[in-house]
Amino acid sequence: MKTFGPWLASPWRRSAIAVLAGALPVFAFPAPSLWWFAYVALIPWIVLVRSAPTGKRAAYDGWCGGFGYLVAVHHWLLPSLHVFIFLIAALLGALWAPWGWLVRRLLSGVPGPGRVIAALVVLPSAWLAVELVRSWQGLGGPWGVLGSSQWQVQPALRLASVGGVWLLSFLVVAVNVSFAVLVSVRESRVPAVAGLVATAAATSAAWVWSPRPDVDGRVRIAVVQPGVIDGADSADRRFDREELLTRQLAGQNVDLVVWGESSVGFDLGDRPDLAKRIAALSRATGAGILVNVDARRSDRPGIYKSSVLVGPDGLTGDRYDKMRLVPFGEYVPFRSALGWVTSVGKAAGEDRQRGTEQVVMNVGHGLRVGPMVCFESAFPDMSRHLADDGADVLIAQSSTSSFQHSWAPEQHASLAALRAAETGRPLVHATLTGVSAVYGASGQRLGSWLGTGSSSAQVFDIPLAHGTTAYVRHGDWPVHAALLILAVWCACEGVRTVRLRRPGPEPHVPPARTVRESPVRPGR
Repeated sequence: MKTFGPWLASPWRRSAIAVLAGALPVFAFPAPSLWWFAYVALIPWIVLVRSAPTGKRAAYDGWCGGFGYLVAVHHWLLPSLHVFIFLIAALLGALWAPWGWLVRRLLSGVPGPGRVIAALVVLPSAWLAVELVRSWQGLGGPWGVLGSSQWQVQPALRLASVGGVWLLSFLVVAVNVSFAVLVSVRESRVPAVAGLVATAAATSAAWVWSPRPDVDGRVRIAVVQPGVIDGADSADRRFDREELLTRQLAGQNVDLVVWGESSVGFDLGDRPDLAKRIAALSRATGAGILVNVDARRSDRPGIYKSSVLVGPDGLTGDRYDKMRLVPFGEYVPFRSALGWVTSVGKAAGEDRQRGTEQVVMNVGHGLRVGPMVCFESAFPDMSRHLADDGADVLIAQSSTSSFQHSWAPEQHASLAALRAAETGRPLVHATLTGVSAVYGASGQRLGSWLGTGSSSAQVFDIPLAHGTTAYVRHGDWPVHAALLILAVWCACEGVRTVRLRRPGPEPHVPPARTVRESPVRPGR
């Protein structure tokens, strides 16, 4: 950075570079899916921040990089949110300002071994704290968590069963910090290499120790993906298409048929004719049909998105109402103040209503499934609770049809691999318009994806697995450990600051002596 020092003296140029550096990790996510790039993508950002002339400037660099990161991983929202995506990214990007300050505090100048070792645990911990805060549903949820870029790497998925996506994020940031020190501070390369070796050793130990899921049985689950159907009567035509595709499953010995999110646009209590048609499909296929209803309910006020199970005799009574709604897409936060956004972007004209609890359904054939709707599959705690409650298979019903020609469908489908690996349960990701996918209990992909251009029904032969992963048993322990690390570091810094500011004892000055070795007397 010394070469570019004068050029980076301009705050505007420096901020622009920080935005671009923060955006680099997006290439590790689908659709590019350059998973290996995640381990070096933060290096330019870290090197830039450590060169900041002041702590305040480092915080600005962290803020600007966070802005770039959020815009990049959510760029596909631009057609829906318009300019608001930049406003939201600017607000949430501020979460990285303390992280930027910490980077400079620990890595500026020529850091000694102590500071490098501290950076290898404190900076990943601070990154996890940022991801924890922004993962709150009201702030948009955990989309684009750095560790989720490792969705197709089997050793990483094995580690996810130990500490979830949080452990992967911690390790990715730690590796980036080590490489950043290696390339920018020659004098600190020994502790940086030691950090890489320690990280590799800890990762290998966790990989060897973590138990593999016990496979004990198989089920056949069909996914029905009707494809893009637009127009004024799209709800009726979509239902007709789903009905036609489901009838093709007769005689294929399926245990469950899954339709995507918003696959039924009418409340089945108000439309018994549709309920009868779905029941007929259940009888024809010999399996329950798990549909998703997006409509105003007949038994209570408001619009709900609900997973509804239909059997050969009609509605079974099993129903799950979506609990975590998409901000602006399904409700407008503080509508009284922000309701005007509906006239600018594609925000919800009316707020959907929330469900109150998760549900595990017995769908027949001794199979218990745990449904989730849309971006609920991005939340590790929801799938973990369903597995802990006894679900054999996790189901995610989704629709990304509004973002059909973007990276969003593939990004959404990739999250299912992590949820499967974390819980040790297979996961079926069923969508209206693609990408639909199924993953085994170790996060491995089963069969082929149903892409965004597909309109078909596909049967997946899914191995069942039981047992409890460390992540299901112990929960978000990497996050708790990260918060503890930050608390200990802050306490140590506080003690150090107090000691530096405490005045030391005045030095003892012996009295001056004359030539005759007698003390000088004042006044003489």
